[in-house]
Amino acid sequence: MKARLREVYLKKVVPALQQEFGYKNPMAIPKIEKISINLGLGEATGNAKLMDIAVQELTAISGQKPVVTKAKKSIAAFKLREGMPIGCMVTLRGDAMYEFYDRFTSIALPRVRDFRGVNPKSFDGRGNYTMGIKDQLIFPEIDYNKVDKARGMNICITTTATNDAEALALLKYMGMPFRQ
Repeated sequence: MKARLREVYLKKVVPALQQEFGYKNPMAIPKIEKISINLGLGEATGNAKLMDIAVQELTAISGQKPVVTKAKKSIAAFKLREGMPIGCMVTLRGDAMYEFYDRFTSIALPRVRDFRGVNPKSFDGRGNYTMGIKDQLIFPEIDYNKVDKARGMNICITTTATNDAEALALLKYMGMPFRQ
């Protein structure tokens, strides 16, 4: 089964971007390459069980098993040793990426309290969009009763666009609710 958003991209977004930016080569039309979700746990240095809970939550959110990230350096002030687990991340590509993007823009983002749209200035200059989420409870896959603490995460959408204007248009056509 193909992802619904992939069909939307091929049938609606590609012609709209081609008309707006005047692409001659269809391979030059920007597309979403990958979505990376990063969940950092500073308090995992004291309690290793927190990492298991975070991995379970990120697995439920993304539908894919995350990789546990480890500290590269020892920092005495943070009681951190080299090699200690301090977070987890997952990279989504293909149909899993489109499914997550669809659920994120249509279900999770509207559940954010006082949501007026995402910031259109969070691009990095090369066509990639990064945003921070303060609470994992906006995802319907997370059971409210089992959550012990609100954990934030970074979501980075990597596109093949060469500049921010192309990436903004791509994400707008794909349904990202940007603030006016």
